[in-house]
Amino acid sequence: MKKDLISISDLSGADIGEIFRSVREIKHKTGKARSVDAAKGKTLAVLFEKPSLRTRVSFSVAWAQMGGHVVYLAPGDIGLGERESVPDVARNLSRWVDAIAVRTYAQKTVEQLAQHATVPVINGLTDDEHPCQTLADFLTIEELLGTTQGIKIAFFGDGFNVCHSLLLTAAKLGTNLWVAGPKDYWPKKNYIERAKKDSEKTKASITVTADADEAAEGADVIYTDVWYSMGHEKEASKRRPLFKKYQVNSKLLAKAKPNVMVLHPLPAHRGEEITDDVLDGPNSVVLHQVENRLHVQKAILYKMVCKQ
Repeated sequence: MKKDLISISDLSGADIGEIFRSVREIKHKTGKARSVDAAKGKTLAVLFEKPSLRTRVSFSVAWAQMGGHVVYLAPGDIGLGERESVPDVARNLSRWVDAIAVRTYAQKTVEQLAQHATVPVINGLTDDEHPCQTLADFLTIEELLGTTQGIKIAFFGDGFNVCHSLLLTAAKLGTNLWVAGPKDYWPKKNYIERAKKDSEKTKASITVTADADEAAEGADVIYTDVWYSMGHEKEASKRRPLFKKYQVNSKLLAKAKPNVMVLHPLPAHRGEEITDDVLDGPNSVVLHQVENRLHVQKAILYKMVCKQ
């Protein structure tokens, strides 16, 4: 595994398998990864330019439970690229902390931090990718379905950061992924191409379509996300009518397998991309998915920081 986790592309299928094995140790309270002093004497900087509930709390709790100390840096504390250059921030933090978790806008910002930092840098979310979220998603699927290989995941909505990471992860793990949404909001072409290239090795199929019904047909997992992410709120009125037919509701679920799992990275815009009866219904495993953020990030931190 590389020094940094900037993209799912930084991981091999074997790396992902090792992370999942560490999670099993953590959950069953076995092995050093669960040790309360695995991170003793080590400090994690949590550097966020975007608001956060799940990412901030899960990283902070994970590190604290491993015996480490967390320094939270809020959006106004540093002014990345404005008050101080990204390379200078990276070099300074490297002299004080043992790892940096970043939640920001541009993928380039995380890449620059990793390039100039001498400590591991972990992508907690950018406009292009959300690797920790996707690892928690596929862990959830493996735990509840027993496998990620050969199953069908149908994603509905904006081909944005979460969708990009889903594409890359599905291709590495042999999962058949369908992405359904308005053509103008499909994933970036380079992510589709990268996923299709990796899928040649694992025999996964990657399909991007405007047909919601075809994507939902026989799906093992239905996944959705907000129609407009942070920074795109001004587009809400334009996007709602375009995405309406991709709403995850009981009618769409009826086209999938009877025991289909419903995933959402949260926060949810209830009544838009997903209805209350589905989000709170028996097929929803979003809280299992939420909890797995903690365990996955603990495994990543142990592997990248504590084990070195």
